[in-house]
Amino acid sequence: MQYKGETNFRHDQPERLGILVTNLGTPDAPTPKALRRYLAEFLSDPRVVELPRFLWWFILHGIILRFRPKKSAAAYKKVWQSKGSPLLTNTAAQCEGIRKALRETYGQSVIVAFAMRYGNPSIPDVLEELKSQGARKLLVLPLYPQYSASTSASTFDAIAREFLKSRWLPDLRFVSHYPDFPPYIEAMASRIKSHWDSHGRNELLIMSFHGVPLKYLKKGDPYHCECHKTARLIAERLGLEKGQYMTTFQSRFGAEEWLKPYTDETLKSLPGKGVKTIDVVCPGFSSDCLETLEEIEEENRDYFIEAGGTAFSYIPCLNDSPEHIEALTALIEVNIQGWGIPTNTPEELALRAERAKAIGAQA
Repeated sequence: MQYKGETNFRHDQPERLGILVTNLGTPDAPTPKALRRYLAEFLSDPRVVELPRFLWWFILHGIILRFRPKKSAAAYKKVWQSKGSPLLTNTAAQCEGIRKALRETYGQSVIVAFAMRYGNPSIPDVLEELKSQGARKLLVLPLYPQYSASTSASTFDAIAREFLKSRWLPDLRFVSHYPDFPPYIEAMASRIKSHWDSHGRNELLIMSFHGVPLKYLKKGDPYHCECHKTARLIAERLGLEKGQYMTTFQSRFGAEEWLKPYTDETLKSLPGKGVKTIDVVCPGFSSDCLETLEEIEEENRDYFIEAGGTAFSYIPCLNDSPEHIEALTALIEVNIQGWGIPTNTPEELALRAERAKAIGAQA
């Protein structure tokens, strides 16, 4: 194997602690061509679709990538912003918020960047950039509060694949989940309460999480349990009783059974059960994106109103709100404890270079 070299390394280069924030990903443009490229990468991940590769290749390339990109591009066009997809702009804003917060405490010794598991900016490119800036310790924070093999583990796979190519590995810590992290629960409860204070409170709070196939749960994936735990903790923080909130699952794909109850079917049925007004929030999404802005706020709103509902209020994700940035920064600080922050004084860097030169180093 040919490993990536360290040709740009200098002994007087400052050492830094790198923070890599990641999210799922986004196409480069709301066009069928861009969606085809994005979906091909996303749906080729064996962590996302657990089917025999030979069979899935024919389904993906023979059916899905022929028809789905056009439909998905139309949906993305509805939510696309001047700077890109909502997920991209929100993640970039979160990264900048974390960077500013950590810089106040640690100065330039901690560097923060973000990458997407699928699409751009890519994990390989951003890892290389962090390494070039002297990151010899690396904390990876995927913005998935609840663990699933299809999200958190897939991100670890991508990191590990890059490390397989590298000669010099950084010290690594990986935040696999944070479903019950108190500052995150507090931020979610604060977001919901603030919305109620401004817009009033409806009869029922729906907490909708992204779904996964039921077979993943049966194989031992903890995602289902962690979603329910998050919902319970938020409800407890808000003082809600069982009948005042529901946990549902959205965004199912294909014909097999996914985690239930399904969000869309639940919203279609509620008016017939006497529930005419609802609030909907998506605690598993760190950023508003296609699945919240188009699927929930538009498509599922229509389902509910057409079924006889009279009031539907979508509560936005945490995005780059101060409470969210504080929670994420606290989560990072918990996970870098004991590492020590490089000081990089000019005297230290000069002495390091001098010692290296004394034993024959070239730079």
